[in-house]
Amino acid sequence: MKFPLLNIDGTKSETIEISDKIVNLKVNHKLIKFVIDWQLNHSKPRTAKTKQRNEIRGSTVKIVAQKGSGGARHASRKAPLFVGGGVAHGPKGNVYKIKKINKKVRKLALAQTLSKKNLDKNLHILADVKKEIKKTKDFNAFLQKNKLANVLIITDTDTLKNINKSARNIKNLKILKQEGTNIYDLFKYKNVLMTTTSVKKLQDRILNEKN
Repeated sequence: MKFPLLNIDGTKSETIEISDKIVNLKVNHKLIKFVIDWQLNHSKPRTAKTKQRNEIRGSTVKIVAQKGSGGARHASRKAPLFVGGGVAHGPKGNVYKIKKINKKVRKLALAQTLSKKNLDKNLHILADVKKEIKKTKDFNAFLQKNKLANVLIITDTDTLKNINKSARNIKNLKILKQEGTNIYDLFKYKNVLMTTTSVKKLQDRILNEKN
């Protein structure tokens, strides 16, 4: 599938061919949600933990006689009933199991997400930027000219060096290196702007079974 190439000066002079296996797939929303949930579980592990009864330090001596006190029967001060005792059914920290997803499934979900962006006409390709853009207003002018707002920029290393100063302070814009491309960020931002080098490397990564 052919995409017009955006140049930093706003012109559309050339086109780039991208495989249909990357940008023209049928979208399975359940699969995408499954992978997003997996990603979020990895990025935000549960760390909250409370001590249970068996983890409290202290005597296990029975605090009152079993019978004859006129009150309820109690074993020790470690019981959840008492202040300073264990917590019943509290969070146990990072002991839950994160489901494993094989690499093929993650690649398929990523390709389907790019296909969804393409279907919504929110996937754009930027020609690699060869010269440094120092002023924010110059990069902002490029975005406004192409009606790009709420943008995720997926870039190669060289282009990153040339646009980082001018783009990093723009509101609702995130710059991501190609290696860090992920489904959560692709959905978080309305428009996706990829450089020619980054889209070629990402295409190779998704289609090559060894990567």
